[in-house]
Amino acid sequence: MLVDSHCHLNYKGIAEQQDLVLERARAQGVTAMLNISTRESEWDEVIGLAEAHDDIWASVGIHPHEADAHADVDAAKLIQRAASPRVIGIGETGLDYYYDKSDREQQRTSFRSHIHAARETGLPIIVHTREAEGDTAAILKEEMEQGPFKGVIHCFTASAEFGRKALDLGFYISLSGIVTFKNAADLQDVAKWVPGDRLLVETDAPFLAPVPHRGKTGEPAFVADTAAFIAQLRGQDVKELQMSTAHNFYTLFDKAAY
Repeated sequence: MLVDSHCHLNYKGIAEQQDLVLERARAQGVTAMLNISTRESEWDEVIGLAEAHDDIWASVGIHPHEADAHADVDAAKLIQRAASPRVIGIGETGLDYYYDKSDREQQRTSFRSHIHAARETGLPIIVHTREAEGDTAAILKEEMEQGPFKGVIHCFTASAEFGRKALDLGFYISLSGIVTFKNAADLQDVAKWVPGDRLLVETDAPFLAPVPHRGKTGEPAFVADTAAFIAQLRGQDVKELQMSTAHNFYTLFDKAAY
């Protein structure tokens, strides 16, 4: 078992050869993929692809880059679409102060709406955070005090301090192909100490292809390379890491296990 816990199968670079991409993933032992939405216009397509394939699941969410353009997407709208049997997560959502493509206050408002939807549905929230560790941690802590919810910090590249705060809140940590990059020493250190029962692997395809595929369009098959690299870092058997991260995926995204 090997799960790509975060990919964008409808994005340019993959969509044009979607059948081949899925075939290559399955040939590498990928048994499940979570197809992530980032804007409302994608929801029908993302859910539709999951409905067409038993090994693909869907999320509904608004990326922080899209927060300004989706001020009308509130918790109620997310909850409504999350009722689909194939939707197992809320997001991706969060804060991105690196690109600042949306007003920061609107990003925070959208983030809280997603948390409310996650709390109401019981589905995990999929969190993107970049150059916004302080506000992300503060919002997660404040909201957790209002009522429990679960989630994952996707494509983790934050500090070890933030990682420990997320773990303390019960969150999972998902590592992408970035961990294989030569300049990712700090992230590689984090990969060594994240508890084995809180670790996920992902591609964020079509982005962030891992070594030895850097420069190529990312695809779910490459999660096998990321998993192998992390296993070596942690001194684990690669099959053991594949199985444990798959188990963690189904523990967190438990709607997929029904």
